Amino acid sequence: MAERSFHVARLPGFATMAVLVFIALYLPIFTLVAYSFNASNAVGVWGGFSLDWYAKAWANQQVKDATVRSLMIACFAALISTVVATMAALGTTRRQAFRGQTFIYVMINQPLMVPEIVTAVALMILFGLVKQATGIHGLGYLVLAHAAFCVPFAYLPIRARLEGMDLTLETAAADLYATPWQTFRRVTLPLLAPGMIAGAMLAFVISLDDVVITEFVKSGGQDTLPTYMLGQLRRQLTPEINAVSTMLLAVTVVLLTAFFLLTRKKD
Repeated sequence: MAERSFHVARLPGFATMAVLVFIALYLPIFTLVAYSFNASNAVGVWGGFSLDWYAKAWANQQVKDATVRSLMIACFAALISTVVATMAALGTTRRQAFRGQTFIYVMINQPLMVPEIVTAVALMILFGLVKQATGIHGLGYLVLAHAAFCVPFAYLPIRARLEGMDLTLETAAADLYATPWQTFRRVTLPLLAPGMIAGAMLAFVISLDDVVITEFVKSGGQDTLPTYMLGQLRRQLTPEINAVSTMLLAVTVVLLTAFFLLTRKKD
């Protein structure tokens, strides 16, 4: 009798463990969404179904300003980090191995390995010196801080896409006398687009969610949605925070769904 091949799903307790993991991951999120429709003023006490907190959040000018500011910062940060990450990925994959390549790879991914608060303090000191020397203030510092932190998140999917691409088409384009720019624009870039979209989406979500770097770098009146919510938690905790969190979750789900539909393989 032939032995069945090994499969991890056949291990004893695998299904139970998988269910417990999914419950641990998603039960808090489902609880948050459910209590965003709570009619009570208390966050953890159910007082019936109501949409009042969504209406209050929608009418809250501070929430609107923080949301617009967060989306603007995330868009610019994702754009800058994706462009930088694409150039870095091309420079470290589309050439022969060279001395120091591993060191460059480590430096690009440094924000992933160093505690975020260290990066935040370093950026705060650097931008403080720049502000003191130039007298220039504004939202640009937050955009640059988020972009710097998001570069490795955009770099990894772009590099993975490049490493999985066949060089045959680029070589064929060069054999047909295409210039390096024509080869990049007509061959490499279309093939690389899914990786760039993935990198931009990941950078956007990371920027939209960031609290630590924003808290250290922002100036007065530059609250993003996460830092506004953090401030509200310190003052008065109401189900309005649940409603804002649920709307932020919905935006993330919509973006991820759109990304899946745009990048899925077609038969």
